Amino acid sequence: MGVSRRDFLKLSGGTVLIGTLGVNLDPAKVYAQELRIKNAKQSTTICPYCSVGCGIIVYTENGKVIQTEGDPDHPISEGTLCAKGSSLVQMANNDTRLGKPMYREPGGTAWKEVEWDWALDRIARLVKDSRDKSFKTVEKGFVVNRTEGIAHIGSAAMDNEECYLMQKLVRSWGLVWVEHQARI
Repeated sequence: MGVSRRDFLKLSGGTVLIGTLGVNLDPAKVYAQELRIKNAKQSTTICPYCSVGCGIIVYTENGKVIQTEGDPDHPISEGTLCAKGSSLVQMANNDTRLGKPMYREPGGTAWKEVEWDWALDRIARLVKDSRDKSFKTVEKGFVVNRTEGIAHIGSAAMDNEECYLMQKLVRSWGLVWVEHQARI
């Protein structure tokens, strides 16, 4: 079928004209949006996927995420989200996602579920033991106060302020090997 450019413009203009004559779909659109999130609690958060820090509005009902959308008031993303940010509902409502820390004993073959308090205490104890074992105060006549037995790699989901605080924390432990993986 051969449609000239002029015919195409005539058809397009006619469609737009007919679509604007007396048919107002705005109330139906508003009603349809209202149904899904009518009784939901609205909260704002930051996308966890990369270091851009896009703003997200999350709607929850009975403790379950039912809808997410870009936050139009957020200064960075202004309501837009990438494909990963748009799929946040799938990450939050994933039955295979772990809800508690898992622990496998040294030499063990099976993972077991543990409580958060136990896991955090264990991590703190292992970090402290490793730091104490490898801490150097003097090397070649100089005061160094450092440990080379621990390294730290940062997170791409941290903003500048969080990165600054993390640097201060791990430097206070005496860590020398500190890296940031913003785009790994």
